[in-house]
Amino acid sequence: MQAKKRYLISLLTGAFLVLLFYFGRVVPGPAATGSRSRHGYNRPEQPWPHFSDPLQHLSPWDHSDTEDYNVHISPRQKRDVNSSVYKGKRCRMQSCFDFSLCQRNGFKVYVYPQQKGEKISESYQNILSTIEGSRFYTSDPGQACLFVLSLDTLDRDQLSPQYVHNLKTKVQSLPLWNNGRNHLIFNLYSGTWPDYTEDLGFDIGQAMLAKASISTENFRPNFDVSIPLFSKDHPRTGGDRGYLKYNTIPPFRKYMLVFKGKRYLTGIGSDTRNALYHVHNAEDVVLLTTCKHGKDWQKHKDARCDKDNAEYEKYDYREMLHNSTFCLVPRGRRLGSFRFLEALQAACVPVMLSNGWELPFSEVIDWNTAAVIGDERLLLQIPSTVRSIHQDKILALRQQTQLLWEAYFSSVEKIVLTTLEIIQDRVLQQTSRSNLMWNSHPGGLFTLPHYSSYLGDFPFFYAELGIKPNPKFTAVIHAVTPLVSQSQPILKLLVSVARSQYCAQIIVLWNCDKPLPAKHRWPATSVPIIVIEGENKVMSSRFQPYDSIISDAVLSLDEDTVLSTTEVDFAFTVWQSFPERIVGYPARSHFWDNNKERWGYTSKWTNDYSMVLTGAAIYHRYYHFLYSHFLPSSLKSMVDQLANCEDILMNFLVSAVTKLPPIKVTQKKQYKETMMGQSSRASRWADPDHFAQRQTCMNKFASWFGGMPLVHSQMRLDPVLFKDQVSILRKKYREIERL
Repeated sequence: MQAKKRYLISLLTGAFLVLLFYFGRVVPGPAATGSRSRHGYNRPEQPWPHFSDPLQHLSPWDHSDTEDYNVHISPRQKRDVNSSVYKGKRCRMQSCFDFSLCQRNGFKVYVYPQQKGEKISESYQNILSTIEGSRFYTSDPGQACLFVLSLDTLDRDQLSPQYVHNLKTKVQSLPLWNNGRNHLIFNLYSGTWPDYTEDLGFDIGQAMLAKASISTENFRPNFDVSIPLFSKDHPRTGGDRGYLKYNTIPPFRKYMLVFKGKRYLTGIGSDTRNALYHVHNAEDVVLLTTCKHGKDWQKHKDARCDKDNAEYEKYDYREMLHNSTFCLVPRGRRLGSFRFLEALQAACVPVMLSNGWELPFSEVIDWNTAAVIGDERLLLQIPSTVRSIHQDKILALRQQTQLLWEAYFSSVEKIVLTTLEIIQDRVLQQTSRSNLMWNSHPGGLFTLPHYSSYLGDFPFFYAELGIKPNPKFTAVIHAVTPLVSQSQPILKLLVSVARSQYCAQIIVLWNCDKPLPAKHRWPATSVPIIVIEGENKVMSSRFQPYDSIISDAVLSLDEDTVLSTTEVDFAFTVWQSFPERIVGYPARSHFWDNNKERWGYTSKWTNDYSMVLTGAAIYHRYYHFLYSHFLPSSLKSMVDQLANCEDILMNFLVSAVTKLPPIKVTQKKQYKETMMGQSSRASRWADPDHFAQRQTCMNKFASWFGGMPLVHSQMRLDPVLFKDQVSILRKKYREIERL
């Protein structure tokens, strides 16, 4: 009897448990580690919080269940929003990117052809033009590694006049879309009033996002790229330089901390700006807000509005920006703000108050060296925090703002190219840039990693590494006329250069239409002479990164240059102290012609110069690589067609990289124009169109660089005791004075 009772009880208990499991009232043990979301992926449960961890930022999605939110959006729209934002959230390069497309032709970018009738904003057109003018661009989709839409995706605010309708259907109909795989989507504005979510209004699939105001919650590390919010007036190329003209010690300005901007009375982004008045003291902390914006601001004005508006009008924003040590960058309706780039340019150290914002290019930029990362919840501590920063640290922060502004943010072109370079580094990991390359002068765009993975091979990092360049140079002599006489200047030049104690070898670049001379025609020297036929016999071939160049320094010479061994030795000695710059003899200058409203070129002898011609100059061999791989083919083709201006283009390039002028060494009173005018009628220097062509080149080059990179200088370096009234025996380079 007892056994029957136990059996019946066990049977009833088992049946009851089966019913509970069937109706989902009890979750089996293995599923306790995560729950299945309605989108089909396992969502891990939130771990018990550690009090040492930062609190999670209150994202716009926390408003999705509020009464106000549901008034403006239907359940179906809510499902579409969640689907479009979170689908593909687990995408990474390894799972959502096809690397095989990049293995065939390298990192090439294809831009879809523009469709008839589709409107494109000026900002997005600037982005597309930058890509199409870059070295990454290909017009053949079969060669592409990355694809960029011609459909304007920058402004996805439905209330904006720039909003493109029916984008979901248009994107899905693209023949190469492939669910967004290997696609890059640019976006500045997403979502709309009142919640400003990060929804783009269409399913991005497996596409990467280059997005402004992206949150750390939705940012996919090493897949998406956070870009800065920039205005429609942001220059396409070039851009203004930073405003830090000189370093003041101590590095304090009139104001310690400033802000001037809108105050949102209600809605997302209003809390931080509404609280700024608590730390405003109208002395060295000036934080100004105004309610006076929007059509119906008076309907929502509070008791402080009139006072705030009056105080707001007393101060000029530009004057505050340029005279403050720190600039507050609080979030607006979205996480990003125009204040961020404005502060960087003004050398006003940004103080970030936008919890959860993935800072621009955070994958490669160390923002702790250029900004103060604050917390919206600790607003009252901000003044005491910035006051506690030592003046040495302030100076370092300010200098880094200028480096980052000029390297990555001063133009749309730099923002776009930085985005592409970051993605290229992911694709070609074996040649990716180091953190030092990205965060040190001259920045990642000018430091091409496929040149070398060793920092010591670049001219910019000798000081950081504590090393010096190779103590020898390679002379490269550009020969364009046949060798018909043993008295020609090139033979005398070979002998003079070979006698230099610093010469490792001499390369003769034979760009003459005549056959190569026999070996016995060249003089016997103590260093090897290597004769190379120029590639296609064009001018740009003199700046090819030849494997035969074994030294860091290149002494570039025209065949008609007249230099003594002493002059060569002195110039190389000077270059060793300035390895990132061009050092040489023949100087030229540029000027702005107000009458013609264009740049001019002059060869007049003055105390001012901005170029040192490469007919007699020393520079680092890395600039050969940069000339060949960084500059567009359009500029090099122009040089080759004119058989002119290659020296000007090299000066433009080096000054754009260094932001510094070349260095002229002890003046010579004669140079090749005069000499060649007497000895060779076939010389390009005797061509009457030569000077006019160089004027044209100046303006063409300035247009591509987005401005004039050349820097004027009045410095000339002479040997110690040069021209001093002392015994000639006391002078190391005594022969220079006898020239």
